[in-house]
Amino acid sequence: MPELGESVHEGTVSRWLKKEGDTVQADEPIVEIMTDKVNTELPSPVSGVLTKIIIPEGGQVEVFHAMGIIEESGSTTTTESKAESPSAESKTNEALDVMTAPTVDSVPAPTSGERKWFTPLVMAMAKEHGLSEADLAGIPGSGEGGRVTKKDVETFLAGLKVSSAAKASPAPARRTVPAPPVADGPDRTITPLVGMRKMIAEAMVRSSQVPTVSTVTQVDVSNMVKFRERNKETFQETYGVKLTYTPFFIKALAETLTEFPLANSSLTPDNQILTTKGVHIGIAVALGAKGDEGLIVPVIRDCHSKSLIEIARDLEAIAKAARSNSLKPADVQGGTFTLTNPGTYGALFGTPMINAPQAGILGTYSIQKTPVIVDDMIAIRSIMHLVLTYDHRIIDGLVAGKFLAAIRDRLQSFDFFK
Repeated sequence: MPELGESVHEGTVSRWLKKEGDTVQADEPIVEIMTDKVNTELPSPVSGVLTKIIIPEGGQVEVFHAMGIIEESGSTTTTESKAESPSAESKTNEALDVMTAPTVDSVPAPTSGERKWFTPLVMAMAKEHGLSEADLAGIPGSGEGGRVTKKDVETFLAGLKVSSAAKASPAPARRTVPAPPVADGPDRTITPLVGMRKMIAEAMVRSSQVPTVSTVTQVDVSNMVKFRERNKETFQETYGVKLTYTPFFIKALAETLTEFPLANSSLTPDNQILTTKGVHIGIAVALGAKGDEGLIVPVIRDCHSKSLIEIARDLEAIAKAARSNSLKPADVQGGTFTLTNPGTYGALFGTPMINAPQAGILGTYSIQKTPVIVDDMIAIRSIMHLVLTYDHRIIDGLVAGKFLAAIRDRLQSFDFFK
């Protein structure tokens, strides 16, 4: 498992493209890995035969650890003899291209007084929970050669919580009755929560822990609708890209974020407010022909310095990359704010969930012909709702209201080309 990004410590094997016993060529895609909701195809480092799959589909794998074993072409050594021979093991590790860090098989059992090696995932968990290296060294390792695994750290942390709870409030043990197992039947099926669906579920749970507030405004976008109707055909002929409403939303949002930098910030785990000068907007993209194969949020970078035409081109490019499953991990990282546009499928109103740790998300909803009062007369105008959901730990209601009003005013005045 290679290191696919600075903050990526593990991934999920979403699909093996080869079976045990299959012949593979060097640089031929062999396995799909899911990280940060991105499916990445990994190529085979050598030509040979896939003799063993170590991590099955749906299984987790840490960075620098083996997922499978490839017997190189021309080798007559069996997989079993490789496991017993140090030279064969070294050759296998070379084939797997994991010599940049110790693997499960290559980590020797620590001797007395020897410093233990810990995986990047274990070190990240230790940092998150305030554990020192001495604490980690005291955890009995269940991995090969006494290696401390993610499960070992979780067990240790669970023990600390139980110990603290027992000291604070001793209580008689309760007998818990396990829930009956769920089984499929003639009128229902069970689908494992794996891959992208599992990544989305975990992200939603993290975001649900943030205290958020949603605020709403109504926008008259008649000028924007008329402009698009007049120019959508010539725009595509001139610039080679479709003119949708979303680039206007992105442009108005980017300009407003530079005016309200607090909305372009995030809260770090150590309670620091991190503000970014650049505006990098994540765009929610539904996957699949029917939009029912998951959701991904690729990022358009430096929106504050791009023209409407550049934003329209970038939007079309990331949407195509997302739907063709060709995004890279970096394409979904580094976002400072998120835009979701449920209006494309007719939604009139909603309260979107923030993409933690970002401070906010803007939802743009369906444009409807609506009778409104203009200069004490009834007029038919193109009206839509904007909904801002924000982290109330960072942003107060007054700032949020001014921020949303500024976006509204930019869309209503529609002076992007002046």
